[in-house]
Amino acid sequence: MASKKKGTLTRVRLKSTESGHCYYTTKNKRNLPDKMEFKKYDPVVRKHVLYKESGKV
Repeated sequence: MASKKKGTLTRVRLKSTESGHCYYTTKNKRNLPDKMEFKKYDPVVRKHVLYKESGKV
C-alpha cells in the first residue's frame, strides 16, 4: 500500500479578539511556523480588529 503524504498546508481558525467571530484559512507550516495574526473586518462589532490563530480545524 502507498503511504499518505504529509502535506505542508494546514487549515486554521482565526478568532476575533473582540467577539466570537471566526475566519477559516489555510497556512503553510514550512513558511509560517509561528501563530498568525491579522487585522481583519469583524462584522459583529463592525470595525477592523485583531484576529489571532486559535488552532487547527
